[in-house]
Amino acid sequence: MKAAEFDRLFDEGGDISEHVDWGKAVRPNREPRRVNVDFPAWMVDGLDARAAHLGITRQALIKMWIAEKLE
Repeated sequence: MKAAEFDRLFDEGGDISEHVDWGKAVRPNREPRRVNVDFPAWMVDGLDARAAHLGITRQALIKMWIAEKLE
């Protein structure tokens, strides 16, 4: 199948699964990169309290808030 045909099928909502090797699929720009940030103790306490209230980890809360601000 040529790329133009594949694109048309995808754009029209067709089933492309038989044409894709999902085992080799990658999501670009999704590789994790470590970032270190120092917060004052009062801020960490606030993050922990809010994360506990939501039932998520501190890291998940920070990622969620940063993603919201970047949108």
